[in-house]
Amino acid sequence: MTRAARDGQGAVVLGSDYKALGIVRSLGRHGIPVWVLRDEHSLANWSRYTRRSVAWPSASEADRVAFLLDLGRNHALDDWALFPTDDETAALLARNRDELSERYLLTVAEWQALRWAYDKRLTYRLASELGIDHPLTRFPHDSDDVRCFDGRYPAILKPAIRADANRFTTSKAWPAGDNASLVARYEAACALVDPRLIMIQEQIPGDGDAQLSYAALCSDGTPIASLVARRTRQWPMDFGRASTYVETIEAPDVERNSTRLLDALRFDGIVEIEFKRDARDGRLKLLDINARVWGWHSLGRRAGVDFPYLLWQLVNGERIVALRGRPGVRWVRALTDIPVSLGEVLRGRMSIAKYLASLRGPIEFAILAADDPLPAIVEVPSAMYLACSRRVRDPEVHGARPLAASSSGGAPR
Repeated sequence: MTRAARDGQGAVVLGSDYKALGIVRSLGRHGIPVWVLRDEHSLANWSRYTRRSVAWPSASEADRVAFLLDLGRNHALDDWALFPTDDETAALLARNRDELSERYLLTVAEWQALRWAYDKRLTYRLASELGIDHPLTRFPHDSDDVRCFDGRYPAILKPAIRADANRFTTSKAWPAGDNASLVARYEAACALVDPRLIMIQEQIPGDGDAQLSYAALCSDGTPIASLVARRTRQWPMDFGRASTYVETIEAPDVERNSTRLLDALRFDGIVEIEFKRDARDGRLKLLDINARVWGWHSLGRRAGVDFPYLLWQLVNGERIVALRGRPGVRWVRALTDIPVSLGEVLRGRMSIAKYLASLRGPIEFAILAADDPLPAIVEVPSAMYLACSRRVRDPEVHGARPLAASSSGGAPR
């Protein structure tokens, strides 16, 4: 147990989904007190390592900052570390660093660096400046620009930032198989977000086997701890919104491109950089930079790189020995991986024997843990309740489907 943990210094996790659960367990296993600011999710609330759960208000950024300051003042949370769990809470902490750091330790990069990950327009600009490949991307001004899209099909529409929840921003992307459907989807997206935030990209072919990530803890752009992973299975398999099965690998080109990006940003904190290897030319294409915990971050503990705890040590000024995650370690989220794998078996793309072999150790389960069993017990009923409550509360966001893609492209299944 560290000195700070013995003194009662702890952490506040902004969110309560399975990413938050991973942070809670990482810190709690080291004796660090953890509070959870619960949102619509509930998994982290059920962890034995959650000391207290407090409602995280749905409010303006200014109101949320005021809430955090009141929370710290009322409960003497001086020098507790704040851990965001999504892009918006990471941006909130970075943009309000001066005010929040008077009471808390912040685990995010400064806004001048984090904004290049938060806004995909800046992400791809940086990649272009560094000569790092990325999908062909266009930023149309109007429907006429969309009609002149010069990329290959299928193409996808996606928002540069996802500040507001609607059926466009909550989707991974809207695919279109031809120009007519691309224009129709663009016009539908314009009714939901500022048109300046809409990007068109060519869709890189391939499934999870082609998606690779570099995860690291950095100080001033230099990785202290890192690993490379492959998103072998994802949901949906052909157009993944979330990883369901991930394994650590060796991929020097992924590491090389990632460290160039991090050095250019002089990045501090934890980060996941996503690439996809284009089967057409074999080249890596940059997809995203996630400047906060990602879905499968708890894989790191099993691979020897416990990212949340290492980050907690870093912001507390403790010395960290350089670490590299070992290859051949696996992570699975059974709730989504079982139906994905069943679909692969029924399509003849995977045998039952191969699926069972993929579950051999060393393996980290996203939810199931022998020392913290309750989240796994409540996971299915919690997921069902969340899905139902979302549809009742926001039928336009969670119930409606986007415009159908043309037959030449095909929407994700």
